[in-house]
Amino acid sequence: MHLFDTPTIGDVTLRNRIVVSPMCEYSAIDGMPGDWHLVHLGSRAVGGAGLVFTEATAVSAEGRISPGDTGIWNDAQRDAWTRIAAFVAAQGAAPGIQLAHAGRKGSTQVPWHGGHALAPKDGAWTPVAPSAIAFDHDYPMPVALDAAGIAKVVADFRAAAKRAQDAGFRVIELHAAHGYLLHEFLSPLSNRRDDDYGGSLENRARLVREVVAAVRDVWPAPKPLLVRVSATDWAPGGWDIDETVELARMLKHDGVDVIDCSSGGTVPHPAIPIGPAYQVPFAARIRREAGIATAAVGLITGAKQAAEIVERGDADLIVMAREMLRDPYFPRRAAKALGVDIKPPIQYERGWT
Repeated sequence: MHLFDTPTIGDVTLRNRIVVSPMCEYSAIDGMPGDWHLVHLGSRAVGGAGLVFTEATAVSAEGRISPGDTGIWNDAQRDAWTRIAAFVAAQGAAPGIQLAHAGRKGSTQVPWHGGHALAPKDGAWTPVAPSAIAFDHDYPMPVALDAAGIAKVVADFRAAAKRAQDAGFRVIELHAAHGYLLHEFLSPLSNRRDDDYGGSLENRARLVREVVAAVRDVWPAPKPLLVRVSATDWAPGGWDIDETVELARMLKHDGVDVIDCSSGGTVPHPAIPIGPAYQVPFAARIRREAGIATAAVGLITGAKQAAEIVERGDADLIVMAREMLRDPYFPRRAAKALGVDIKPPIQYERGWT
């Protein structure tokens, strides 16, 4: 494998293995993406990435992290996404959407306003979770989902996937990482249930698998389906890499194409040994032991570094976040560094001569 191969995932062939990570912009109004999102995502498609993901996009109003989150729980939002997906595709990148539910980490301020619990005057809502356990002392107390609430979550993901298809997205990723709702069900630190959705790994994984099945009902194979996971909570007694490997085996059976391997998010202030490419070993182990394609993310910032991860067979895709914020044209810079000739947009050709 090479960073500038053209891998095929389901029925989509990417122009390279570089992926723009979902990155919350906290710049929507009532869940509607606008000009900021068009320019942000469109510029990274122009920049040469193979796959461009939207930020975590809420499947319901109560599934938002903050009032600034994008959504796809109604048809007006679907229509707003349509022009963005079309523009990304027109630049040669595959448009992807990450579908998400914030769970107990919802109803909070945008980060630059502190990220704490919303006040009622600011439009606070009651977040939901597997168990009535707040994420931290300054986060809102969630309500534990009952059977009807769980069924609504599954139905909301299903409806969002259908709207994503209608909007022209080519790839869907389900957000089961970073301490949000699906991850909350997986982790024993946030899931204290004693019903069919708690206790054993099989039970804690039940909601994720039900969501995958519901999405596949309206987004059938070979349409590409990814799941982002936190491979470990980085906390004693929490979700870990061993359980992640088992989950990956389940999800492969359920029709998931790629596991996007991140970590953390269930507990505040974990001790994480952060360093260059620090999460790549998770992607490598899951790929090797679960027999499923993986995406690596986390402090991957250089062309040679990214290329070596792929060439070693540690991951099939390289997902980049902060480096893409710094340089939307990283893929074009990386190609030059690796001696690969990639064609720029015709409008920019004179800058490449």
